[in-house]
Amino acid sequence: MNLVNLSGKKIVVGVTGSISAYKACDLVRLFVKSGADVKVVMSESAQKFVSALTFEALTKNEVLTSSSESWSSENNHIDIVKDADLFVMAPATANSINKLAKGIADTLVLQAALATKSPVVIAPAANTQMLQNHYTVGSLKMLRVNDIVVVEPQSKKLVCGVEGSGALANIEEIYYQSSKEILTEDFWRDRKVVVTGGGTREPIDTVRYISNYSSGKMAEAVVLSLYLRGADVCYITTTGRNTLPDDVYIIDVESAKEMLEYTVDAVRVAKKGKMTKPSLNSSEPISLIRKMPYLFMVAAVSDYSPKYPQDGKLKKSQLGDEWCLELVKNPDILEAVDKNNLVTVAFKAESDKEAGLENAKEMLIKKGVDAVCYNHIADKNSFGSDTNAVEWITKDEIVSIPRASKYLVAGSILNLAQGLAEDEK
Repeated sequence: MNLVNLSGKKIVVGVTGSISAYKACDLVRLFVKSGADVKVVMSESAQKFVSALTFEALTKNEVLTSSSESWSSENNHIDIVKDADLFVMAPATANSINKLAKGIADTLVLQAALATKSPVVIAPAANTQMLQNHYTVGSLKMLRVNDIVVVEPQSKKLVCGVEGSGALANIEEIYYQSSKEILTEDFWRDRKVVVTGGGTREPIDTVRYISNYSSGKMAEAVVLSLYLRGADVCYITTTGRNTLPDDVYIIDVESAKEMLEYTVDAVRVAKKGKMTKPSLNSSEPISLIRKMPYLFMVAAVSDYSPKYPQDGKLKKSQLGDEWCLELVKNPDILEAVDKNNLVTVAFKAESDKEAGLENAKEMLIKKGVDAVCYNHIADKNSFGSDTNAVEWITKDEIVSIPRASKYLVAGSILNLAQGLAEDEK
């Protein structure tokens, strides 16, 4: 998974009395590894499952419990959240969910949750029937209405023996959804963005296809970076979800034809994006803004596909010693997309170091795109790596993005891409 940069951020994690309380240790560890200053507050029930000492070892901060609360220091339920950037309740029991929705604060975790001015994220973990009880359902609805983020639990066989929804969400999922609450930016918030990724697969017959070595990792890094900044992302891919958050909207495709159809349609829908209001801490005037949508064309689309794909498996006895496969040129997705009122960023990989950069420059004109991200590939081993180096090319500039993790490179690309939009007010 990709760790995000939470340096300088202050996060308070509230742990309530679920048997999955021990999993909060992994969540705290991720926040700490990301550079955040993490403090933990525990209910009496939570301490039956995991000790405060464990969290103190992970965070290097004193844990707030009923026995450690002090009004001569900042280790109390008011001061612990006074300057917090985020409050995360994980796990959140059905008891805590129902009390929080009613404003009841009879544990330290709930007192801290009511005292915070920061965004609040809760991750429920409880027996299926307790979560499905109409009181709990109503409480979760009320919390969502009040802008509390609920990270949906998993469905599996629970410790109590019941099979159903109620297991704590994957820690990575809680981590990403929580980080999003901190990292969302006004520019990208609710902006419609379409991203394509992976290498297309052009069918020869039922079991064979033509493809390339593209792993889709760069596209996933772009999607994740957009998601964490608050964008409304539609990801059209041949490689599936992998490690992306569950609430990223993904369309699975295989061939260039399918990717063309879904991309054209997704862009059309994105252009109908609703007007949005700036956030309360925005410097923008309080007026509705129509945010221009973006298309990041990261996919490695096959240039050709078999002219006559066959049903069933072609046998060697039918094909003979030599097999001449007739190919036809695929339509160009970038040329087919209506680029009016759309910011388009293309990606281009070239093996010819001398001509590659010039070809990327020409792509700006030939394809009518706003920017090209060009990277040189030495050989097939260049694909599937976790790092990348890119030349950002527009009609006005060429910016070198040095080799780094693909997630960091994606962040640099988005920073540069912000200068391409001309939002209509």
